[in-house]
Amino acid sequence: MIREDIRNIAIIAHVDHGKTTLVDELLKQSGVFRENQEVAERVMDSGDIERERGITILSKNTAITYKDTKINIIDTPGHADFGGEVERVLKMVNGVVLVVDAFEGSMPQTKFVLKKALELELPVIVCINKIDRPEARPEEVVDEVLELFIDLDANEEQLDCPFIYASARNGQASYTPEEEGNDMTPLFDTILDYIPAPEGDPDAGTQVLISTIDYNEYVGRIGIGKVDNGSVSVGQEVVIVNAHDKDKMQKVRITKLYEFDGLQKVEVETAGIGSIVAISGVTDIHIGDTLCSPEHPEPIPFQKISEPTIAMHFLVNDSPLAGQEGKFVTSRHIRDRLFSELNSDVSLRVEDTDSMDSFKVSGRGELHLSVLIENMRREGYEFAVSKAEVLYKEDERGKKLEPMERAFVDVPEEFSGSVIEKLSNRKGELQGMGSIGGGFTRLEFLIPSRGLIGYRGEFMTDTKGNGILNTVFEEYGPYKGDIAYRKQGSLIAFESGETVTYGLFNAQDRGTLFVGPGEKVYAGMVIGQNGKTDDIELNVCKTKHLTNTRSSSADDALKLTPPKKLSLEEALEFIDTDELLEITPEHLRIRKKILDPTLRFRAKKNANNH
Repeated sequence: MIREDIRNIAIIAHVDHGKTTLVDELLKQSGVFRENQEVAERVMDSGDIERERGITILSKNTAITYKDTKINIIDTPGHADFGGEVERVLKMVNGVVLVVDAFEGSMPQTKFVLKKALELELPVIVCINKIDRPEARPEEVVDEVLELFIDLDANEEQLDCPFIYASARNGQASYTPEEEGNDMTPLFDTILDYIPAPEGDPDAGTQVLISTIDYNEYVGRIGIGKVDNGSVSVGQEVVIVNAHDKDKMQKVRITKLYEFDGLQKVEVETAGIGSIVAISGVTDIHIGDTLCSPEHPEPIPFQKISEPTIAMHFLVNDSPLAGQEGKFVTSRHIRDRLFSELNSDVSLRVEDTDSMDSFKVSGRGELHLSVLIENMRREGYEFAVSKAEVLYKEDERGKKLEPMERAFVDVPEEFSGSVIEKLSNRKGELQGMGSIGGGFTRLEFLIPSRGLIGYRGEFMTDTKGNGILNTVFEEYGPYKGDIAYRKQGSLIAFESGETVTYGLFNAQDRGTLFVGPGEKVYAGMVIGQNGKTDDIELNVCKTKHLTNTRSSSADDALKLTPPKKLSLEEALEFIDTDELLEITPEHLRIRKKILDPTLRFRAKKNANNH
């Protein structure tokens, strides 16, 4: 049976190509909002960080009705760190809308998500967005996209896909780049004509594959998936099975069932083939589980979730300034918060360690972990984290393997030399190089994940902020040897107290300071970056002795260079293996793991002797 009154689509794109804005317009024009209703921009990005950074982290579900057909839309993340989200979501849909920026053209993430869609043999509608940009080049971008389809071995049908030209911001779409559309009708009609309706057997046993998990404090875990066969109703007894876990066979009863309508979840009594549903009240529901009727427990196959590649330790803050700013500071608070994150983030791993005060947290990349850190900080948590380190594996012969990334770098031509040199020093291998117009060069590298830790900040400086760096996890490959990380040492506070202008003035000749006057510091805290390779201890709390010949007001005339305030990402990239980043709701402070200078010296000496 085919359900003509439903279409299920995912919107896929590279970061910042406008897919969330496009969904906003589809919602507005399908009448989800009242005429006079105030609508926030990028209404689908519900998290604070998603809004500020303009990135989608978790996939979102919504549904609109057009010409009596319900269109379930899933907005997916474009960032490689959240690629696991995209793969799973595609199992719920019958086609995808690929959004490509009319100026930037197809980017690494576009390739990554499109490859997944083509492998699942999903039909693709290509939407060339932002055609109102003055520098837009829609015809060339269409050629690039078709080349990408050919590179990815698309079949004849997939190559013959429809192209729509849109300006999501202005709410317009058209069939050719020349004509100016009035609204989104061309895209709506193409979805109805080109994306197949879901099929299934209404009389067969129930089968619902859970593709995403939502979490709500009141009802706990909520499983979201598509009804593949049969139907599902409230009060029904089902069995949970899993293709990757043959022993799983758990009887549960469905207590609440929802479908999506606009941005709301609406309670329903029963749902049939092709419906995307949310199921709550099942405590132990996981991604990849299939809910089946007890008579025919058949799991639906799905791909395994991508493994974490990097890890860092989250520790209880034990610095001299600990506990002054955070609301949640104990190991129990931190542990509970980290473990609750596992409810909704399936690519994360959290492990207890030998120490009660330290937890090992593994994720897909630095961005993945920094989003978690930033969320915790905003919720009032205070803790410390160590430098990110990659997770190694061993092959059958006991050889060490490490995660490798494919990095795509777009830089102005004059900077390509220094980028190639830096990445080569970090064990990167140049795989390809070509001009992409506008004075830009595109470089393709295969590089160990380690080589990218701490590189982004340096990359931005080297390219004067004009470079774009994108990475996609490739595979585990043979260990590439040691990499020398930071060339510069740290400037370390010698005593605890408040910084004064006179002390800072004398210190600023030694390198770049991270602190200004009147800030609290403590012995062992890192207050700046040394211009040279070694660490130096400085007294920045020192005031000048008063003499009868000069007044201390001469201090006011001392000119201080403004301190460099590090963002969370920059601080995570800066810290070395013997340092920690102290995180409170109000401050980020870098410190040495061992605060006492004598003990620190002794530890370093011992390390060098071994």
